[in-house]
Amino acid sequence: MIRSRSSVASYVTKDGSRIWELFHPNSSPVIDFSVAEALVEPEQRTKTHVHHASQEVYYILEGEGVVRLGKETLSVSPGDAILIAPGRPHNIRNTGAGVLRILCICCPPYSHDDTALEGR
Repeated sequence: MIRSRSSVASYVTKDGSRIWELFHPNSSPVIDFSVAEALVEPEQRTKTHVHHASQEVYYILEGEGVVRLGKETLSVSPGDAILIAPGRPHNIRNTGAGVLRILCICCPPYSHDDTALEGR
C-alpha cells in the first residue's frame, strides 16, 4: 500500500499541530501503530502534552527546532529521531525560518483520548 500526503485530509491535533495521518488503524490496514506527518509553522510551538499509553517517535524531516522532554530541552534538525516515552510531557518549537516537518510514529496508534494537555 502506498499513500501520498496529498491523498489524506489534514487536521489539527490536541497539541495544535497540523497533521496528515498517513497510516492509522481507522483508515488503513495497520494494527498497532500510526504514522503521520506534522507541520509546525515558523515561530510556533505545539502545546505541552503527554500520551498516557503511546510511545512516540518524532523524526525531523525539515527545519530546525527545540524539543522539550520533561525539563530537558534539546535542539533538533533534519535526520534527528526523538523517542518520547508514555507519560513524558513534551512539545516542540520551530526555531527556523521555514516550516518544521516531522514524521510522527505512535505505538499504540495516536488517539485524542490518549493525549492530555499539560495542566489539564
